Amino acid sequence: MNWETLGYEKPEPGIAVVTFNRPRRANAISQQMLHELEDICRVLTDDDEVRCVVVTGAGSAFSSGFDLKDQADAMPSGVKDWVPLLEIDFKGIMSFWNLSKPSVAAVNGPALAGGFELMMGCDLAVAVESAVFGEPELKFGAGIVAMLLPWYVTPKIAKGVIYTGDDAISAKQALEWGLINKIVEPEQLMPEAMAVARKLARMDPMVLRRTKMAVNRTYEIMGMKDALRSALDIDIMIEGEGTDLKRGFLKVVREEGMAKALAWREQRLEGKSS
Repeated sequence: MNWETLGYEKPEPGIAVVTFNRPRRANAISQQMLHELEDICRVLTDDDEVRCVVVTGAGSAFSSGFDLKDQADAMPSGVKDWVPLLEIDFKGIMSFWNLSKPSVAAVNGPALAGGFELMMGCDLAVAVESAVFGEPELKFGAGIVAMLLPWYVTPKIAKGVIYTGDDAISAKQALEWGLINKIVEPEQLMPEAMAVARKLARMDPMVLRRTKMAVNRTYEIMGMKDALRSALDIDIMIEGEGTDLKRGFLKVVREEGMAKALAWREQRLEGKSS
């Protein structure tokens, strides 16, 4: 089993490791990766030998979020274009939340935007101290695909992060907010994630699977499923209508590249460009 944008291995009995494997793009989530992620989750579901999944990133990033170069090249316009794209984006983010088997995120670097949301969708998370987290979407005129953050933190914290496009949340802060379970040294990241996965793999798989179902249903009863769906519908409206800010950002991406676009974004936020 081989995928171009994802690594997959079973390093020891009961445990699978899924690695976002686009290090030159900070493991940005492309449409190809989303399709491969759907395929790999089918493999994980059907493989009775797999009892727990570790999710990590190749190189120095966990995932920088959705690949905006994809959007810049495709130039989707209007609700009709955006619906299928955002539906598969949402499904990808929720992959490990919806997977019947438990998952452990091993956060080796930045986890931002869609990558941050996907990490929150994992059952547990271990991170290196240098990891940063956040939701920068509003900085470039985009909405939030999976509005998971308000389910983890207080309204004031969630609004503060989302409204300002905060993309520099430290691992220490993430731990205090309950977004991750533990901070470790870089050389201990995978050993610690594997140790946690090993504990879960020793549990009775039927009991753990149904317990995860019970926990997820608790949030669904509180309205999480409907709230996420409503937030996705609003994001579809945001992207369908579009903003001059996002159009300008993607124009710079197309013409000058992502690095220049990010610099343009920051200059605009500092009032140095329009």
